[in-house]
Amino acid sequence: MDFWPEYLASSWGKEFVAGGFGGTAGVITGYPLDTLRILQQQSGKTGSAFNILRRVVSTEGPSALYRGMAAPFASVTFQNAIAFQTYAILSRVLDSSIAADDPPSYRAVALGGIGTGAVQSLLLSPVELIKIRLQLQQQTNGRGSSQPSIQKGPIDVAKFILGTEGWRGIYRGLTITVVRDAPAHGVYFWTYEFMRERLHPGCRKTGQETFGTMLLAGGLAGVASWIGSYPLDVIKTRIQSQTLPLRYSGIVDCFTRIVRDEGYNVLWRGLGTAVTRAFIVNGTIFTAYEVALRCLFHDNGVQTGNTV
Repeated sequence: MDFWPEYLASSWGKEFVAGGFGGTAGVITGYPLDTLRILQQQSGKTGSAFNILRRVVSTEGPSALYRGMAAPFASVTFQNAIAFQTYAILSRVLDSSIAADDPPSYRAVALGGIGTGAVQSLLLSPVELIKIRLQLQQQTNGRGSSQPSIQKGPIDVAKFILGTEGWRGIYRGLTITVVRDAPAHGVYFWTYEFMRERLHPGCRKTGQETFGTMLLAGGLAGVASWIGSYPLDVIKTRIQSQTLPLRYSGIVDCFTRIVRDEGYNVLWRGLGTAVTRAFIVNGTIFTAYEVALRCLFHDNGVQTGNTV
């Protein structure tokens, strides 16, 4: 591992900062679609994204689409910074035979992504639980929920959960989050690296791809990772949206009951919204990440040509 001192000296902290830029850009561009996705997943009946959007805007106003945004926005910079830095380190550690200035192999990229997803889940799970509670609070209010009728923000939600359920309540859904995110991140980073190289040969080494390559490769990476993991995301939403008394005892119980009550189609409810959001958000994330990485640290810019 002769590359290790040089790698840390040249890379440590750079992916962290650039990942923070990417994550912030992703939340800003995709949060309303994320709210629609959660509402579709939690709904006990089918309904198009447009109908749900129209109902929410007409009854609660456009600001309802941004309910709970403070939770991921406050943490997403750190969360994505950790994810990109962890991925950068793991993908190198798992492929120590390559030179320091060569890109890691696709195998190391996939394995590094899997490790990154598992590590990130420790931070992501409580943040997503709080976000989901805020996104659904108007919908669950009045259905016998023990949750207060008004939650002013993520801190109020966190305090309420800690007071009524303890730390176990805050980390409800951690297992399903790891099961969802570990393989999904392997697919995510592998697809991005593979597609950017196919669209712009040699760019993994030179870092000279165009904005179009970044956007398209990032968008396709997001879509690929979501399609495979979406049924797990539906189960995660159901588990994390629970308030006392709990309806589901675990992952298997949740899966069995929602399929029995609503059919297998429930596992794909909201997929169209999720895929649309995934393409927009992840194209934005990777573009912001790559641009920040180059402009802040390499000072070699990005090609702006029309070719992908």
